[in-house]
Amino acid sequence: MRFRHYRGKSPPRFAHPAEEELAELLDAEGIPWEYEPRTFPLELGPDGSVHEAITPDFYLPEADAYIECTVMKQSNTHKKNRKIRKLRERGEIVAVLYRRDFQRLRAKYRS
Repeated sequence: MRFRHYRGKSPPRFAHPAEEELAELLDAEGIPWEYEPRTFPLELGPDGSVHEAITPDFYLPEADAYIECTVMKQSNTHKKNRKIRKLRERGEIVAVLYRRDFQRLRAKYRS
């Protein structure tokens, strides 16, 4: 496997090249990480079916924190932020990485 610090059970299959780039940055810095390891149900129907859920992109086990990338579709930012807020209300630590944040990371670590 090309990632030394990946802690998932099966090889990651990234949804977007930006996620793969972030994984490479985390790995290069020696930060253990997992890719989409857990889906959190946010709203359940009366029958217990999941009506709304979120699967954060990365989990950092040593920090017990999640990272959600929003560089893919900025038009989904409002909806994603609402889901993140609900997840934080449940006590989860979630950092949101917006396009501008990702560009700063890229400039700092890829230059």
